[in-house]
Amino acid sequence: MENPGLNPLIVARAEALAYYSPYYFLRRFPTERQQELFGTGAAARWDGGIGNTIFRCQSLAAGAEVYWLLRQLAWDSTYFGTPTYRLFTGLFTTEAAAVELVQAAQELRQQLTDRHTAFYAFSVVPAEDIRMLQALTGAGWRLVETRLTYYRDQLSAFDYPRYPVRMAAVSEAGQIGRVAAAARNPYDRFHADAWFGDARADAYLAHYAENTVAAGLAAAVLVPDEAAVPVDSFLAISELSEDSAALGMGLSRVLLAAVGPANRGWHVKLLAETVRRAQAAGHEAVLMTTQATNHAVFRSCEKLGFQLGSTSHVLACHSS
Repeated sequence: MENPGLNPLIVARAEALAYYSPYYFLRRFPTERQQELFGTGAAARWDGGIGNTIFRCQSLAAGAEVYWLLRQLAWDSTYFGTPTYRLFTGLFTTEAAAVELVQAAQELRQQLTDRHTAFYAFSVVPAEDIRMLQALTGAGWRLVETRLTYYRDQLSAFDYPRYPVRMAAVSEAGQIGRVAAAARNPYDRFHADAWFGDARADAYLAHYAENTVAAGLAAAVLVPDEAAVPVDSFLAISELSEDSAALGMGLSRVLLAAVGPANRGWHVKLLAETVRRAQAAGHEAVLMTTQATNHAVFRSCEKLGFQLGSTSHVLACHSS
């Protein structure tokens, strides 16, 4: 369902919304199709999405319009026991003043506070959307993570040594969770955000990692398969089925990876075998997102011919 009343604001934001596609740097996919799926088209269809909400700013002077597109995340809300929202973006004109956008972002926070006794909200904003970033930070949203997305395309030319890996067994789900929790990264958005705290962040990542194996959240979870090498690392892979079908080309994404001290050096091995897996499947590219502080991952990317595709910032706010 499209909301024609928002169309002028969507058009005004089209340049920035192009960067909301997670694949905008893959030039093989036409910009128009990416806009339809992930940018202007996604904004136009927002009314029809499950859990989606549109908040209109009421406090600005006549003629100034700002709308916020949010989605309440049902699973996250249940898991954390707090209404949890992801802010997709804001819609406003190019003429909107910076002070008006900050005021609108402050009102959004107040509307969420009025609606819920407690809430948590976050947004993943492309670095190119500077007006959105300034509006949110001006209204008190805090930076919790800076992300870099790397990609490896031209997979047919990939040639790197092979390593013995296998699929994780369902019986190993608990071990996979323990590896994820033990390999604590203070810069991921959960550990960097004091609202979660280390214990809750560890528990969440352990639960998520377990379910990449036990509940099929990942298409594949690779672990070492070498004699006398314990399972102290893993790499979970998504095949991005819906996006691949919509774009007409196979894609793979690294969902989560962790390496414990007993498997030092295995990140690059697991990543290399992930690329081999995508190569065998005829995929267009492999994508991986990491924190801008994760220098060990940068080295793996450089060895395997990955390139930097995009930069984004994760901002968050809560009521208490």
